Amino acid sequence: MKFFAKTKDVASIEADLLAVFAFIGKGRESVRLSDEAQKIDGKLDGIITDAISSEEFEAKREEGIRFHTYGKIPAKTVLVVGLGTVADLTVFDWQTAVAVIGKKSQSAAAKRIAIAPPHEVIEAFGPDACAEGVAEGMLLGTYTFHKHKGDASKSNKRSFDEAYVLVSAARINAVAVGLKRGKTVGSAVCFVRDLVNESPSTTTPSYLGLVAKELVKGKAAMKCEEFARSEIRKLGMEGLLGIARGSEEEPRFIRLDYNGGGQKTIVLVGKGITFDAGGLSLKPSKSMETMKLDMAGAASILGIFQALPVLRPKAHVVGLIAACENMPSGRAIKPGDIVRMMSGKTVEILNTDAEGRVVLADALSFAAKNIHKPDAIIDIATLTGACVAALGEEISGLFTDNEKLAQRLGDAARATGEKIWRLPLAREYKELLKSDVADIKNISGSRYGGAISAALFLQEFVPEGVAWAHLDIAGPAYAEKAAPLTPKGATGTGVRMILKYLLSL
Repeated sequence: MKFFAKTKDVASIEADLLAVFAFIGKGRESVRLSDEAQKIDGKLDGIITDAISSEEFEAKREEGIRFHTYGKIPAKTVLVVGLGTVADLTVFDWQTAVAVIGKKSQSAAAKRIAIAPPHEVIEAFGPDACAEGVAEGMLLGTYTFHKHKGDASKSNKRSFDEAYVLVSAARINAVAVGLKRGKTVGSAVCFVRDLVNESPSTTTPSYLGLVAKELVKGKAAMKCEEFARSEIRKLGMEGLLGIARGSEEEPRFIRLDYNGGGQKTIVLVGKGITFDAGGLSLKPSKSMETMKLDMAGAASILGIFQALPVLRPKAHVVGLIAACENMPSGRAIKPGDIVRMMSGKTVEILNTDAEGRVVLADALSFAAKNIHKPDAIIDIATLTGACVAALGEEISGLFTDNEKLAQRLGDAARATGEKIWRLPLAREYKELLKSDVADIKNISGSRYGGAISAALFLQEFVPEGVAWAHLDIAGPAYAEKAAPLTPKGATGTGVRMILKYLLSL
């Protein structure tokens, strides 16, 4: 799949599908066509305005209507896509509109697609961000995971070969840069989706280690260290080892480094529970059906590192992944067990299904002991159902007490169309984590505020004075129903936002 910036006139471009746009109008003008759509409407004898008059098309978001051109212009078909109202237009809306183009191109079996962004979009977001949205929207909107279908080649409907973005000569260089960046980021998200969607018997902790080592091959700015059970024990990571006890699969701790120069060091920590049965605090069978997703945080780290050598942010980025399965067996960690963590603190395990915070705590302690004065630590985890209850299935929870980091991550989320919402680190809730027999317990014992108490647990293992943020992606990491940008299954949430944040440093 290739993306090109072109200065070709919209009425003379050769393509299987030409996409133009329309907005919801004001007053008597129910629909306002973009300049490019108006030009095409004239060439096609008013076929678009006829559809508007008969109320076949209202320019709503996610709405698209396709017309055959019958040789009146070089493009074989024209797709008019709705963008809603100009005043309310967001990056997410633009990406969604492009995803609609991708899906329509699949049904039309279009190999060459031309897209004519309206000047309203280019002026709102800039030509580079507009183009980035095109590449990301096309890649994410046409993503499929059908490798295990009977005939995978027929099941993969991502049919287009080339996409052209039509812009003025003055903007062509900026658009080319945006397309390259968008393709890199979109490909990283699709890479994460593939990892999370894969069979959990394939994506074991050791498999994640192999993927990490493959990512750094031939990359001078990157390196990888993989720690097996004996090495994890030498590190003192008894939290990770304790959760791993119930599984036949060997645990792994993985460190990735990207050295892009610059003065800042950013640590990214990913939860890598490659299958979560809940341990002896066994989940109901229905709840286990999608628990291969519990390594989505770790997969996000791997996706980010796939993109880093291409995007080249000027920072030292460290990725830490604590990976194991959480399974029941005669060897499994028991409710009531006390574990001494890498930090030296003891944790009373009262619920073995609150395992993610335990393995993340050891990873955070590794950062504290082995990475000199990081400028920020960000952990990414499918951590709590409580966060889903609070924010739903499309919004990640953000926890941090650092205002500057919160602002930067919020800006990155808005710029990429990802959705986060800041939740409080309420100090008074720390009382709920006090244990009678250990330094801290792994669940609060309260039915309420579970996402907050989980974040407060993690905070106990964060280095003193370091800016830290916790992203609970339990809701949006896995989609139960399809949307234009996300098919049912893994979404790759967080990757675009974190990459945008790193590029802003």
